[in-house]
Amino acid sequence: MTIGMTPYLQFSGTARGALEFYHSIFGGELGMMTYAEGMGTDDENNDLIMHGSLFVDRGIHLMGADAPPGMAASLGTVSLSNSAPDDAEHETLEQWWEKLSEGAEITEALAKSPWGDTFGMLTDKFGVPWMVNASR
Repeated sequence: MTIGMTPYLQFSGTARGALEFYHSIFGGELGMMTYAEGMGTDDENNDLIMHGSLFVDRGIHLMGADAPPGMAASLGTVSLSNSAPDDAEHETLEQWWEKLSEGAEITEALAKSPWGDTFGMLTDKFGVPWMVNASR
């Protein structure tokens, strides 16, 4: 049996901007539903994202939403790893890294690691930690 797992990030009012940012980097198909659309709310939370989904053609599925009022947002680390020694895929991960780096705090610059892969860590401008690992 194959089980797919999808990162689901919770934001504090910045889900729309974050998902649009990731869409500009990864491409794919982006869908978003506001609390007004999904819950019929009529308050200050109308424009917050209740559910967002980004399907990227490389098999990546990233989801996100704004935490409901009164609930704390929680962000986990998103890891992108490529074990195929395909130069084009390696180059794509490096391009994604460059775009994710805009306004980010770089914890570890993308460089050749002691284990031989290209590896880097950053926290993007929305506070989401990312790890990128590319084998060659």
